[in-house]
Amino acid sequence: MADWTEKYRPSTLSEVRGNDKARDAFADWARSWDDHREAVVLHGSPGVGKTSAAHALANDMGWETVELNASDQRTADVIERFAGRAARNATLGGSAAGGGAAGGDTASRQLVILDEADNIHGNYDRGGASAITKLVKESGQPIVLIANDYYDMARGLRDATQEIEFRDVSARSIVPVLRDVCRKEGIEFESDALERIAERNRGDLRGAINDLQAATEGRDSIAVEDVVTGDRDKALGLFPFLDAVLKEESAEEALQSAYAVDETPDDLTKWIENNVLDVYDPMESVRAYDFLANADVWLGRVRATQNYTYWRYATDNAAAGVAAARDGEKGGWTRYGRPQFWSSSDATADELVGKIAAESGCSVATARREVLPFLQAVTHHCKPRELTVAMAAAYDLDEAGVAFVTGSGESTNKVASVVEDAQALRDERMEDHAEGAFAGGRRAADETDPSDAGAPDGTTAGADENDGNGEDDEGDEDDDAGGDDGQAGLSDFV
Repeated sequence: MADWTEKYRPSTLSEVRGNDKARDAFADWARSWDDHREAVVLHGSPGVGKTSAAHALANDMGWETVELNASDQRTADVIERFAGRAARNATLGGSAAGGGAAGGDTASRQLVILDEADNIHGNYDRGGASAITKLVKESGQPIVLIANDYYDMARGLRDATQEIEFRDVSARSIVPVLRDVCRKEGIEFESDALERIAERNRGDLRGAINDLQAATEGRDSIAVEDVVTGDRDKALGLFPFLDAVLKEESAEEALQSAYAVDETPDDLTKWIENNVLDVYDPMESVRAYDFLANADVWLGRVRATQNYTYWRYATDNAAAGVAAARDGEKGGWTRYGRPQFWSSSDATADELVGKIAAESGCSVATARREVLPFLQAVTHHCKPRELTVAMAAAYDLDEAGVAFVTGSGESTNKVASVVEDAQALRDERMEDHAEGAFAGGRRAADETDPSDAGAPDGTTAGADENDGNGEDDEGDEDDDAGGDDGQAGLSDFV
């Protein structure tokens, strides 16, 4: 029996179901490609129709396709040999396809499709990420990248492309597709059976068609009892989860959705907190933040005690509580944003708040909850730069620390230059403090000064000893307050 997902793959974009806005945006990208000449990323959960949409678009536009999928060894050499040749305006046979790149006959173009753009790693992908980034910048042909998780893609690749999100296909959009397949296959069906298949696949259209084919194999009809009732083992994506909590589901349903997401309660709380204001009205937001504050308390107890059973209470507040804070369901589409200050690692965060606490003279908890968010707000993306340099110097931060606080990429030239200037500023401050504290001793070592002769033990008369001169002692206290090693605390930084 032929695979129904291939047999009934959409042949035109108009047949792509459940993602009308994404489909229309994709068509606009293709029609206006001569104007922008940028690659595009189609991202979303598996089975929502991303690859099918790419092939359907090529069919609509009369374009050839060149596909490099997950089974290929995507080294720089392979990418250059296959996708690179096509993108640089030559067919696989070597003949020119110049009409498209020159802005002439669009039918001579080739659509380059690169699957799993978020999964380029390992021994078989050496150089692959940089090769694809170079490819999308230099391409003379349209390129479509397919990804499940947009934020798992390399930052340089995201910056060089447009992005279109394909959402999970709703059950009410899946049912008509299943109904059409049944009619074409001559299979009688109960509507409840198709609805059950659609519901249990959680928006995965491909999975629903596969389940329908499995349930009807050797039969000419399907009833509710023919549908296996067990849920498919499928993780819920982050964006559908945010829709569930912030827009659609009840508190109880939102809690179940949280359990289906392959993320920790700590990360889920960050995602909800970062996006709640884009959906909720002011009063709903006030109630939601009360629950988020409670979730943060429980997450703090997890960090303090390493007792991860407390996670359940954080999830209760972040998912069920925030959903309960909403007055009814929300409509429309929202562009959800990634949490702005995403931890590079727990080790980096712990080291950073330790430095802040030591230099600011506060507890680690205060540094984590009050000082760090303030620093993140005033140095976002290393702006203003002078303030960012002062902050990095005050807390002796390396590239990882600056990237963590500012949200900028650790490997960027911007962060590297901030760290370099911060070190120069620290050296300057060190020299200034040393000049004030040890000037007499330095003169004694470098030259003979008659004014030093009065010190019986060879030290200077202005050294740190109780000689009855209150003014000198008071000056020494000022030097001590500045810090022995030239580092400034939070008050000096501000």
